[in-house]
Amino acid sequence: MTTLVVVPTYDEAESLPRLLDGLAVHAPDCDVLVVDDASPDGTGLIADRLARLDPRVHVLPRSRKQGLGVAYRAGFAWALAREYDVVVEMDADGSHRPQDLPVLLARIDEGGADLVLGSRWVPGGGVVNWPWYRRLISRGGTWYAQKALAISVTDATGGFRAFRRSTLERLPLDRIASQGYCFQIDLVRRVLALGMTVEEVPITFVERTRGRSKMSGSIVREALWRVTLWGVKRRARRMRSVLTRRS
Repeated sequence: MTTLVVVPTYDEAESLPRLLDGLAVHAPDCDVLVVDDASPDGTGLIADRLARLDPRVHVLPRSRKQGLGVAYRAGFAWALAREYDVVVEMDADGSHRPQDLPVLLARIDEGGADLVLGSRWVPGGGVVNWPWYRRLISRGGTWYAQKALAISVTDATGGFRAFRRSTLERLPLDRIASQGYCFQIDLVRRVLALGMTVEEVPITFVERTRGRSKMSGSIVREALWRVTLWGVKRRARRMRSVLTRRS
């Protein structure tokens, strides 16, 4: 089972080397693709240097900052073109621990799941050094998505996850415009809508100790309005279906 870990970066010069060192220890059979959005702090140059030293590390440079969703879509396309069996999403800032990756991959390898989520909120999962408002945003975002979209996952906004190749091949990646937390919710809802299986495994999320968080009010607002719109459309489809059956 060939695996590619896709790591989007923007100004992660301090954190990226530590992440790659951790992956070399805990997931030595995995390749890594760093998708760098022209980081002003030289993250792309650091990634290039590390790639020259380690054949498992690859770099996909981009000309400007375009957001998390665009970076992941580019990374997914790169992975599919090279026929990797499993593609992993992982943050560069150290919040996703490399030692948790084998747990996700083991669940995928068992054969029952099309998408495995690393969950902070299932039994055994947790967060470290998070302020109360970040917990509220994360748990509140998932709660709202559960209600609006009728999905049952406990951590829809998490960005540590493993996809089967066949799962990504069925998704309309070129039509997904959402970013940030919203991008993660969007992928989950699309996988479930196609009748595929999503499973969750516990992870420990550790708040970054280096660099600056990319969380912003615009990311939260985008998630709120997009999830609301998707929920309204879902209810409209259900209503049309009921009316059609009655007519």
